[in-house]
Amino acid sequence: MKTVFVVDDEENIRYLVRQYLLREGFQVETFASVEELRARLESGYPDLVILDIMLPGEDGLAFCRELRRRSEVPVIFLSARDEEVDRVLGLELGGDDYVTKPFSPRELVARVRSVLRRASPSRPAEKVSAGDVAIYPADRRVTSCGREVLLTPKEYDLLLLLCRHPQRAFSRQELLDLIWGYDYVGDARAVDDLVKRVRKKLRSAGSATQIATVWGVGYRLQW
Repeated sequence: MKTVFVVDDEENIRYLVRQYLLREGFQVETFASVEELRARLESGYPDLVILDIMLPGEDGLAFCRELRRRSEVPVIFLSARDEEVDRVLGLELGGDDYVTKPFSPRELVARVRSVLRRASPSRPAEKVSAGDVAIYPADRRVTSCGREVLLTPKEYDLLLLLCRHPQRAFSRQELLDLIWGYDYVGDARAVDDLVKRVRKKLRSAGSATQIATVWGVGYRLQW
């Protein structure tokens, strides 16, 4: 599981990027300034940094220049500035990609994956396992106890999210945001119905892995 550090002084952007990356199976830590990031790096580096350029105190460009003297960790710049000179400068200082605000969170996730592929081109096919459930994201295939489990797209998205974070309890609102999208106007009953359908299909496959209700919170996976 790849780890991504997100550095931006806007809390709503940190939250939005974090939620989309979590949905795609990344571990994510967020920081509001270069100072917070620098302190965290003393105990280890991530697989990739998403770094805002215009930060309070030290800006992202200056920090990237410093970072490049110590590490080759990939960096994707975020910036409200869309001038060509800014993009070129960011890349010349060691950035691997440059994304301008406002941006599509889905496009940013795609760019993260692309940069990580370039950084480590040889890697085995991904498999996500939890209990007796195995998920193969490359072809969206799910098996349990050696039997294939046929899921609708949203059923698949729910199970993949829970399998990628097996110790975490997700609230109904989080699941609505991550699976239906932040502009969805329905209510939490959609989540409950989706959970029921996935539970039924896992039971039919003989799976001991199930979606447990965490009272007062939401749902998590257990086996």
